[in-house]
Amino acid sequence: MSAVTAEQSRDLDRPPSRAKRRKWTSFILPVFTIAMIVYLASPIFIMILFSFNKLIGQRQIAKFTCCTLNWWTELSAIPSLNEAIKTSILVAVPAAIVATALGTLIGLVLGRYRFRGRAPVNFVIFLAIAVPEIVLASALLSMFVLAKSPLGYGSTLFSHIGFSIAFVAITVRARVQGLDRSLENAAQDLFATPFQAFRKVTLPLILPGIVAGLMLSFVLSLDDFVITQFVAGAVNTFPTWVFGASRIGLPPQVNAWGTVLFAAGLLAASLNLFVSFRASRKSE
Repeated sequence: MSAVTAEQSRDLDRPPSRAKRRKWTSFILPVFTIAMIVYLASPIFIMILFSFNKLIGQRQIAKFTCCTLNWWTELSAIPSLNEAIKTSILVAVPAAIVATALGTLIGLVLGRYRFRGRAPVNFVIFLAIAVPEIVLASALLSMFVLAKSPLGYGSTLFSHIGFSIAFVAITVRARVQGLDRSLENAAQDLFATPFQAFRKVTLPLILPGIVAGLMLSFVLSLDDFVITQFVAGAVNTFPTWVFGASRIGLPPQVNAWGTVLFAAGLLAASLNLFVSFRASRKSE
């Protein structure tokens, strides 16, 4: 091996140079992402801020004057608003549970099996999501009118279950298609029955998708306005009540209730992340 020259020796002794400066174009995507997050979240921050707005009178104004807790201590001061919140929850909870049960079964079938008619079922599910909500609302209203079914809580619950099933089915199907089927086969090779293999292997792995579908259907039902406006009759949910009250001015309790619902959504999202983390740890 040849001896190291003096120039090479100086290069070895020289401290490492600083990393090259990042080009300004590398900041475009981070800045754009942060700007979009701020843009999308700003209405929520404004709603939370105005739930502490000190104002004269009982209707929401555009000017913010800090600060008061009156609207939080008087959260239940408007009986009709409380009834609308109660109705929204009484619709959203059973709608989410039923839609999750039915959507999970559909997602499992579409994700695991190939059968005649699979393509039409996929098309119908896609159509249920892609069709404009106003079209679906008018179709449901026509169905109830032709069936001479009274409009109210029952028609609202039925409609919310119907449009939520497709979202759950797609969420669960995506989770099922990403599973490693060899894990379930290995469980059956170890003398587990098909039901035991499903309960102890498949179900824990698809549980994050089921929980995500449950949360999604609950939120979709809770904030739906167009379909509810068509099929609810004299029943008021939170979105329809807010729409009606906006004509004369919103009471500030609406912001407080909106903050409560947003906090509940954050809690549900955190629960879904926790379930997903537990499932990923078990699969490793």
